[in-house]
Amino acid sequence: MNPQVDKLVRGTTIVATITASYFLLTADYGSEPNVLDPIKKAIQSAESSVKDFIFGSKTQPPESEVKKLDPNSAKEHP
Repeated sequence: MNPQVDKLVRGTTIVATITASYFLLTADYGSEPNVLDPIKKAIQSAESSVKDFIFGSKTQPPESEVKKLDPNSAKEHP
C-alpha cells in the first residue's frame, strides 16, 4: 500500500476510534456523573485559570490588599 494512503487510513482509524469511545462512554448517562466528568472539570479549571491570567481576575481583591497596592495610602498614613 502507498505510504501516504497508509498514513491517512491510520489517522482516520485513530480519530474514528476516539470518537466512538467518547460516544460509548457518555451514552445514556443523562445528568448523572460519568467517566469523563473529572476530565471535563480539569479542562474547565485550566480554561478559567488561563482566562484569569490573561484578562485578570473578575473577583475583587480583599480590602487589605487594595490598601497595600494604593500608592496614596502611604501618603495618608505615614
